[in-house]
Amino acid sequence: MTRMETALVTGATGAIGEAIARGLAQRGLRVVLAARSPKSARAVAERIGGDVSVEDVELGSAASISALRQRWRGPLDVLVNDAAIAPRKKELTEEGLERQFAVNVLGYTRMLARFADVLAESPRARVVNVASYWAGDLRLDDLMFERRPYDNDTAYRQSKQANRMLTAAWAERLPNIAINACHPGDVRSTLSLSLGFGGHETPEQGAATPLWLALEAPRVTGKYFARCREESCRFARDRSAVEALYEICQRFD
Repeated sequence: MTRMETALVTGATGAIGEAIARGLAQRGLRVVLAARSPKSARAVAERIGGDVSVEDVELGSAASISALRQRWRGPLDVLVNDAAIAPRKKELTEEGLERQFAVNVLGYTRMLARFADVLAESPRARVVNVASYWAGDLRLDDLMFERRPYDNDTAYRQSKQANRMLTAAWAERLPNIAINACHPGDVRSTLSLSLGFGGHETPEQGAATPLWLALEAPRVTGKYFARCREESCRFARDRSAVEALYEICQRFD
């Protein structure tokens, strides 16, 4: 008898994240929502129904992510890194890191690093890093906005560029896990509004590409997708910058 697959989803209290979690549950997966607000996540779980549970985690904290891994029991087949923030003013975590970089970038890579061993035990392990076409402005010499004025749009673009670059870096290091990045749809959400955008697609449309990568895509790794199609990623082609960013992130692990 084939066992039920398990998916771990961050950012499920957001519009796109909830739609991703719902889609996974509707396809028969056991879904675990990792969120900093268990109350909000439990409300999402109740709306979704099915085998959906909640884990408390602060994605800007290495210790909190490590604690989640220590609590984890059982297999993991799919990790969806979707959580993202875009505070309008610069904020620091308890570790003294710029919060948007800590959550949007280090949160992704720390989750993958902590769960790599259990993912590797799955014959169809997949990691989906929800990035964006809205990417750029990354400065390796000022990732924490210590030299330039903080701007939440610039910080967000930088974080999404980093997601795409680090996807390539991790794919090389973990060849037995399919690790890919994608642009979701353009959905009106708390995040998009904090960046000054609206959004013209439904959450379900926004979740389509992440769900396709998690459930249906051919087995490839280290790629970037939009609208369920592979697209060239100029950021991932800069191998020296990819490796430099990866090494910097390892210092915060």
